[in-house]
Amino acid sequence: MFISADAIAAFVLAAELGSFSAAARRLGKRQSTISETIANLEIDLGVTLFERVGRQPQLTAAGQRLLPAARQTLAAQDSLQLEAQLLAGGLEPRLTLVLSDTFHTGDFEAMLSEFAERFPTLELECLVGEQEDVLALLQSGRAQLGLLTALAAYPADIASCSLPRPADTALYVAASHVLARQDTVTAAHLHQHRELRLKTYQDSPVADNGGLCWSAPSYLLLMEMALHGFGWAELPDWLVARYGAGLHTLPVAGWPRRQRIDAVWARPRPLGAAAAWVLQRLLTPPAA
Repeated sequence: MFISADAIAAFVLAAELGSFSAAARRLGKRQSTISETIANLEIDLGVTLFERVGRQPQLTAAGQRLLPAARQTLAAQDSLQLEAQLLAGGLEPRLTLVLSDTFHTGDFEAMLSEFAERFPTLELECLVGEQEDVLALLQSGRAQLGLLTALAAYPADIASCSLPRPADTALYVAASHVLARQDTVTAAHLHQHRELRLKTYQDSPVADNGGLCWSAPSYLLLMEMALHGFGWAELPDWLVARYGAGLHTLPVAGWPRRQRIDAVWARPRPLGAAAAWVLQRLLTPPAA
């Protein structure tokens, strides 16, 4: 029995989005194609994956049991495809990366030196984005590979793997801020002062907090706001160490925190040789 990767992706995406039509839009296919693909998958597996009663399909008990295995299968296919692309050596004409400010640029700069020697004529574009904005750029085809603070879960059309170096973040304010003069800062103290919060373009609007919250789509902008004394913010430690002279670390219980960094890419658009090389290079643990 042969089960195609497209069929597994259609199953997982339809389950996550709760709609065959939504899965079709995400995969760039017709709804009828997705419906037929899933129906054929059910025939091949010998089980019914979705109940088609009502407006939206619902996972059956068998579908719920098989969904985790389907996700694992997609991850294994990602690994196989990456290795194959490295061996095939088909070079894409252009590579666009989208990077989170949580990713330490020291690792990136070292990789770029090797990249320039290995791919001297390849056009490289680097964008900055965070969280859902990174995913949107990949899903639209605007970027091929992204790095971001790990999310709890990813859409079925997004592949991911964790980088060996995590990111450390802490809460910061300007040295002149009133919070900087306190030996201990509690959640109650923080609530009395303006929070500078990361908010991506893809985030849904949230109720305001009486003016005690400003937002921006990048950590660099939040750091600038904090340097001007407008409030406190969670920021990557490396970013503050390099560019944030004048900021003070707040002594709050539970901080600083260690964040996993993930590399992500769109499954419907396999990585080219250069992107695959970049990913493999980033997955190599840094030298001690």
